[in-house]
Amino acid sequence: MKKYKIIFWITTIIILLMEAVMPLSTILFAPEYVNAGTKPLGYPDYFAYTLIIFKVMGATALIIPKLHPKIKEWAYAGLTFNLMFAVISHLAVDKNISYILMPFVVGIILGISYFCNQKIQNNA
Repeated sequence: MKKYKIIFWITTIIILLMEAVMPLSTILFAPEYVNAGTKPLGYPDYFAYTLIIFKVMGATALIIPKLHPKIKEWAYAGLTFNLMFAVISHLAVDKNISYILMPFVVGIILGISYFCNQKIQNNA
């Protein structure tokens, strides 16, 4: 059980850093780069801000210990959809392997976090 808790917190903190802290710091400290990832894919500027807000909300929901499990499920689902569509968008538009690989790897880390969270919930 302790092993799953350690893995859960490590992977969840990585998700928090990648999906919440980095995008939020971009808004705060380098707003000219907010749409650097979405603009080349053809998405409008407002989409980047909306995406950042929901990524921050989702990643934050994962780290709140006593949050209702259904809300965490929705957070995992939302972040998963975000990462899946990032892979699909890059496959369809620029086919750059590093842009495709990054959300894929973050998705694997998110999956490990989800798996460990389920193990912890089932044994609680």
